[in-house]
Amino acid sequence: MHDHVSVRVVDYLSPKDRVALVSLLDMYARDPMGGGKPLAVDVQARLCDDLAGLAGAVSFIAWLDNRPIGLLNAMRAYSTFKARPLMNVHDIAVAPDCRGKGVGRALLAALEQHALQSGCCKLTLEVLSGNCLALQAYTGFGFEHYALDPEAGQALFMQKWL
Repeated sequence: MHDHVSVRVVDYLSPKDRVALVSLLDMYARDPMGGGKPLAVDVQARLCDDLAGLAGAVSFIAWLDNRPIGLLNAMRAYSTFKARPLMNVHDIAVAPDCRGKGVGRALLAALEQHALQSGCCKLTLEVLSGNCLALQAYTGFGFEHYALDPEAGQALFMQKWL
């Protein structure tokens, strides 16, 4: 990773952080791995205020000098099997010209430290099966496919829009 990269927790009320967060998330949304469509204008307008009001929401931005180059958004949840909180990575995005240089790893390390300090028992995330670079990065960081019993198979992520 470049010597001038720093990772900082986002202040959802800071104008600089708000612009950086929305810009990086919009970049990710426009990417094929993020759905290929820009964030809606109303989402851009209210996102940071909504995150600021969510207990357990935390975001990190990686900065190269004064340029935002990476984003990680996470939400605290709860493991009933461990009776402890967990942290779910909801979004992770790195600027295309900075990929493969350790920015994602630095973002995950910042979240891991935050989760440990918060008493979390694990980190979770979902990733598209065709996103081979992300899968490789996540397994290299220590993530593995979720299975309680190999005989029962791996967990699948599903959704239903409301």
